[in-house]
Amino acid sequence: PLSGVSLSAQPPGGQVALGDSLVLSCKVAAGTGPLSFSWHREGSGAPLGTGPSLELQHVGDNDSGQYQCRVSDGESVAESDPLNVTVL
Repeated sequence: PLSGVSLSAQPPGGQVALGDSLVLSCKVAAGTGPLSFSWHREGSGAPLGTGPSLELQHVGDNDSGQYQCRVSDGESVAESDPLNVTVL
């Protein structure tokens, strides 16, 4: 089964200046088989992206909020803790 899904941000802490770019990375400590990733923001329905990282370019005020990555190995699904992104 999947375990240890963690989220990291560059710049660290998810604090990003208006107009800059932000890269979120999703890591899985344990999991076998082909992994699929999806990115979600609180209150947003459709996934923001697929893949182990998500790059937000030229962030605006509406990009702030809580982000999560969801990982599936085809049998089980695991989610990271939410990461709070703040646009300065």
